[in-house]
Amino acid sequence: MTCWETIQAYALRSVFSDRFTWDFTLFGHDFSLALGAEKLLPRADFDLCQQVVLIGSGMIWNIYFGVLTLGAGFLLATLVAVARGSRNPLLRKPAEWFILVFRGSPLFIQFFFGYFCFLALKTAHPAFAPFTSAALGAAVVLFLNTAAYSAEIFRGALLSIPKGDTEAADAYGLSGWPRFRRIVWPTMLRLAWPAYTNEAIFLFHSTTLVFFSGFPATSQRGDALYYASYFADKTFNPFVPYPILAGYFILLTLIIIGLFGVMNRRLNRHLPEARRARLRLRAGQFLR
Repeated sequence: MTCWETIQAYALRSVFSDRFTWDFTLFGHDFSLALGAEKLLPRADFDLCQQVVLIGSGMIWNIYFGVLTLGAGFLLATLVAVARGSRNPLLRKPAEWFILVFRGSPLFIQFFFGYFCFLALKTAHPAFAPFTSAALGAAVVLFLNTAAYSAEIFRGALLSIPKGDTEAADAYGLSGWPRFRRIVWPTMLRLAWPAYTNEAIFLFHSTTLVFFSGFPATSQRGDALYYASYFADKTFNPFVPYPILAGYFILLTLIIIGLFGVMNRRLNRHLPEARRARLRLRAGQFLR
């Protein structure tokens, strides 16, 4: 099997169980691209192309978990951060306990508790059956975990908002929701963004723990670590698949830094050039 045939057979194996053909025309020429998945993983004569393609196919799930939970967790984190800073104990106390539980316990343990909770709910009502799969159940656990960590980051930013900004809002007669939307929330994001960038990177790295959680992989389809472990077990050589996996995550990290850097410049566009906080990659650290 050539490398191109390997790409056609395994590039989308982690998400599609059957082959499909895509016919298209490019520059006046007709092309046919067959993608999908072989039903079984290769059993012998493993080559480098197979390992790169299959581990890359598993990265689709890691990206899915990261993007979905980061977007949903951002919204919940904002609400929890505001509730955490509220003077009303009915809002503040639940937010404090939520942050304590999900920041105080290991994510690995949260996956196991989440899986058994969803199994119990499935027994009570079949509508919860989809949550016993990694696609939904593990995503919910990651969503709650990143929301707790992000909420504490946002809360710190809320406490760091310059007093002059809020006094200026009061002088213009802004209060309530207009004050939060136009003054408090943008300033909070600007101050929290470098730390939130680190949280986004850690979240994408944490998606590899789904492989070790109680959520089962079906039909030999899993995330990138699933395929890396498969090749390491079959070849008794972990020094090929795991560096490939690390390379994919390094590339993903650089993409995240680039995208968050664009947003960081957007948030600081109103400041003079010398005062703009910048995200830099320097010897493994993200500095402002």
